[in-house]
Amino acid sequence: MSLTDKDGGGDPAVKQPRRQAITILGVPVEAGAGVAGCAMGPAMLRTAGIARMLKELGQDVVDRGDLALPHPLVHPRGPEGKARHFAEISGWARLLARETHAMSREGRLPVVLGGDHSLAMGSVAGVARYAAEAGRKLFVLWLDAHSDYNTPKTSPSGNMHGMPVAMLSGEPGFDDLFGDEPGGLVDPSRVHLFGIRSIDGDERRLLQARGVDVVDMRRLDEDGFALSIRRIIDRVRVDGGLLHVSLDVDFLDPTIAPGVGTAVPGGATYREAHLVMELLYESGLSPSLDLVELNPFLDERGKSALLLVDLTASLFGRQVY
Repeated sequence: MSLTDKDGGGDPAVKQPRRQAITILGVPVEAGAGVAGCAMGPAMLRTAGIARMLKELGQDVVDRGDLALPHPLVHPRGPEGKARHFAEISGWARLLARETHAMSREGRLPVVLGGDHSLAMGSVAGVARYAAEAGRKLFVLWLDAHSDYNTPKTSPSGNMHGMPVAMLSGEPGFDDLFGDEPGGLVDPSRVHLFGIRSIDGDERRLLQARGVDVVDMRRLDEDGFALSIRRIIDRVRVDGGLLHVSLDVDFLDPTIAPGVGTAVPGGATYREAHLVMELLYESGLSPSLDLVELNPFLDERGKSALLLVDLTASLFGRQVY
């Protein structure tokens, strides 16, 4: 937020955020979640002013509206185990991967409004495909209470919003998700799970075996948010990589962001979350972004939606001074 004088006018000496080309795209999917309501997330984020805020920061913003699934759906062969609504999630993933790949090729940053976290199977896959074509490594910063590393064979519920990191890391059980279409995978060693405080036993074993960087809340308590996020930023910079940020509402403590169906106590505070976004902006990495799992039905007077918009402002250059 720009420093203002006591008359409320902006200080012309304050440095303006660097201008970036951003495309907003809504993905009203909730088939991957266990609680209905997050399909309303994109509309709520727009009501909270996400496009207006980015434009006020001087960004080049295009809002493409919401994606809609084609009918009839392709019905891929379901995997062994439990994967609820696999065909629908597959449809969203295929559609969204095409879109984020095309946006990235056009030099625009995708900002994807969800919808449940299963959408990242598509959003990240499209960006990963672009990164591979450009000869660059894609890193993923997963801001979440959960590791989302279940597979159809390990998931207790079968809810696919708990599976996207496993799918993107190439775990078995997702072979038919994209069918003959090009998807995109991420080396699990370049996935950083940040703010984690809920991991199933089978997930833990897979994460350790694959070398995924799990920055849980205990580690953040000991090392601090600034040091932990700077380590990740430095790694992306050294490799000349691209960065995708996938932000789940439950990364935040439910006292400040109650509008989520998977709340876990002990999450990031208001200032900790803003610090992460401010440091990412200052890094110059210009990440693409998912905003997921916002459930307006569970929110309190738009509290969570407004906070997500506020955090997005910090990611794209709003500064106090």
